[in-house]
Amino acid sequence: MTSSRQKLGVALGFFGICLFAGTLPGTRLTVAYLDPLFLTAARWSIAGLAGLLVLLVMRCQPPPRALWGTLAITAFCTIVAFPILMALAMASVPAAHGGVVLGILPLATVAAATIVASERPSAGFWLASVAGAAIVVFFMARHSDTGSISAGDFYLLGTVVAGGFGYALSGRLSMSMRGWEVISWQVAAFLPIALITTALLWPATLPNVPWQGWAGLAYVSLVSQYGAFFVFNAGMALGGVARIGQLTLLQPFIIVALAAPVNGEPIELSTLAYAAAVVATVIVGQHMRVTRG
Repeated sequence: MTSSRQKLGVALGFFGICLFAGTLPGTRLTVAYLDPLFLTAARWSIAGLAGLLVLLVMRCQPPPRALWGTLAITAFCTIVAFPILMALAMASVPAAHGGVVLGILPLATVAAATIVASERPSAGFWLASVAGAAIVVFFMARHSDTGSISAGDFYLLGTVVAGGFGYALSGRLSMSMRGWEVISWQVAAFLPIALITTALLWPATLPNVPWQGWAGLAYVSLVSQYGAFFVFNAGMALGGVARIGQLTLLQPFIIVALAAPVNGEPIELSTLAYAAAVVATVIVGQHMRVTRG
């Protein structure tokens, strides 16, 4: 029975990672037709309405007041900062490029845990982190037209920071609340601001957006921002956080693979090589000792 539960957990976790991996290609597709800021606001609104509906149907009670501050900070990282920075990045750099940079997100998450969860990584972990970051910086400079890090790369690095803190804080909250409630309260909490912002940024050209733009908006709103968390959290509940968390190492490769059919980007061997190098540093880092304070 335990083996069957773990296998199901791995299957759900892998499916969740595949859903998350579609975020960069979906965003890259949508910003070709919609302003990044409007895309982010619309994404908040759609996910917020879905989250509010689930909370009402399930008759969920508000979380304890002691968690409100942490919940607000977590929501800002995952619902506001992460999608804004990603949308701005995808307006100027390829999705496959972004997939390589986001390869250090698992390490960023553990690094953030040292701050929010009083964990103390070993020297080996930090060496692996520095090595992974160095590879990403070299990759960004090598693939820039100017030979230096572009504005899109800085947005991606900001995405990594926001995502790292968002995931670390979400994991901390999930110890006190059910995982699907954590994401539901996050998106619902920002719904009033999201609706107002969407109305203020509403573009006059919206009726002219082709179906590709609408498809991308629907994906990043209902899947990336909300639904994918249901599948991934279920996988972690069945297979264990550590076991399923390791599957995030596959995300850079899935992003590169999706960028070809969705965005028409060629798959370059050099990009795959950099992605593999980043994943290698993450694997080493996750095998290093991390103790709790």
